[in-house]
Amino acid sequence: MAVGKNKRISKGKKGGKKKAADPFAKKDWYDIKAPSVFDVRNVGKTLVTRTQGTKIASEGLKHRVFEISLADLQGDEDQAYRKIQLRAEDVQGRNVLTNFWGMNFTTDKLRSLVRKWQTLIEAHVDVKTTDNYTLRLFCIAFTKKRANQNKKTCYALSSQIRQIRRKMREIMTNMASTCDLKELVKKFIPESIGREIEKATSSIYPLQNVYIRKVKILKAPKFDLGKLMEVHGDYSEDVGTKLERPADESVAEEAAEVIGA
Repeated sequence: MAVGKNKRISKGKKGGKKKAADPFAKKDWYDIKAPSVFDVRNVGKTLVTRTQGTKIASEGLKHRVFEISLADLQGDEDQAYRKIQLRAEDVQGRNVLTNFWGMNFTTDKLRSLVRKWQTLIEAHVDVKTTDNYTLRLFCIAFTKKRANQNKKTCYALSSQIRQIRRKMREIMTNMASTCDLKELVKKFIPESIGREIEKATSSIYPLQNVYIRKVKILKAPKFDLGKLMEVHGDYSEDVGTKLERPADESVAEEAAEVIGA
């Protein structure tokens, strides 16, 4: 190779090696606040990249969905099989205010319910709450032996299954369409809808393990801060205390303003 032709041989790589920056150095931690229907309000923390130019941190946090076990939200281990989804609706200071966004069962709980020698009955229905949320509720139930039954199996007839399913849809629609989302979540936690279905269908065929196994939000109304604050009830941001200013100081300030004018 001719000398002096390839000038890049002796030099290092163009631009040099870029210094690896720690991505977590540019991030901030925010507290996740659950609605007031749950006993534990401080759910956890979430990360977001700090505001930079046109990219605002709070915008990156909005509409994030957090999945939390109901056992953590209620402080009750017996509720561990239920997973609640909370969606970030608004950011105030370092707090992310969330609202209910769905519910599901853990896989192991569902698997433990399904057994031989019984009939599984499922139903789902779309309902609209009084505050314009459109939800889809999924119900699950199993037949059980009658008190004095000797027979090993307890299978329901297809006509009975249809009747039970009709009753399920009826009860789910009545209980969900007459209240708002906050009230409906209060019904989900103690499984009052399941108990109501069990009571109503006992004349058709006795049922056990009746649950609302899944809730999906299909359509939510336009965001309203006032409604969100209602859901969060006693929430107040820590802004410090107001200090009283001495009277003579304020008089001196007013005099200075007049001179300036």
